[in-house]
Amino acid sequence: MLIDQLTPRALQQALAGPGLRLATGPFNCSLRSDIPGLAPVLHRLYARHPLVSDGTFVDFHVKVASGRGLRRWIRPQAWFSVDEVTPFTPLPQAQALPMIEWGMNWCITAYSHHLLVLHAASVAKNGRALILPAPPGSGKSTLCAALVNRGWRLLSDELTLIRLDTGQLQALARPVNLKNQSIDVIRSFAPEAFLSAPVHDTTKGTVALMAPPADSVTEAAEPARPCWMVLPSYRAGAATALTPMASGAAFMQLADNAMNYHILGAAGFQAVGALVDRCRHYRFEYSDLNEAIATFDALAATGS
Repeated sequence: MLIDQLTPRALQQALAGPGLRLATGPFNCSLRSDIPGLAPVLHRLYARHPLVSDGTFVDFHVKVASGRGLRRWIRPQAWFSVDEVTPFTPLPQAQALPMIEWGMNWCITAYSHHLLVLHAASVAKNGRALILPAPPGSGKSTLCAALVNRGWRLLSDELTLIRLDTGQLQALARPVNLKNQSIDVIRSFAPEAFLSAPVHDTTKGTVALMAPPADSVTEAAEPARPCWMVLPSYRAGAATALTPMASGAAFMQLADNAMNYHILGAAGFQAVGALVDRCRHYRFEYSDLNEAIATFDALAATGS
């Protein structure tokens, strides 16, 4: 059964009661919340995600709850907890929706050391994956959102998961986090995509979430083979340019963006080295999304 097969009332009852049990890629999550207004937008953002049966193991029991005491009513807050642990300070209740996404990402980076976890977007075409590691402001999520609205499969916009045994990528296919000017850019570029209402004044500026394409969610169990690592950089007015990167520089970029590299130790070193060996590496500067997509479509049309 899928999320969009639940009635909005049933989804609200699950959130307020035993928890909304859903699968997101290789992880099962139980989500509870008493914050009003979350159910309708979660219904749209997670529409094609499967529900998890009661007897199935759940990786993360997540709760986003209203503030305590006076903060339930005066400048109301939202508290995030996982398995009854509260890992960070509360946020304004208006930021509860992105807090769910940020909190679920925190769960994966904190506990999933059976995988190499990269701070990177990743998309795939014909079973071959493109990894986009980059610092904030590089246009990574904008580029990812544009690609998946033009035929690429969404693996993740934020956390790329690499299996240590096979080196393959595992998909999350969760909503894409868009920030500031990127929100209007994607609304114009892909008017058919569902974006949540913007949430203002977060630590990341204004934030909206884009629902993942239905096909990407349906194919989330299918692994992808890493073929390209591209370091993107958006610069207004820049000509589109894809430039080869040396393997040593690529290794450093991937290691710097590996969230659990220091925890994995030798296994992390080996995983990053194997990933470098499997991929071609590039720097990519762009300002025009259509030209960017044409560049990556041409790359995907070549041999691995």
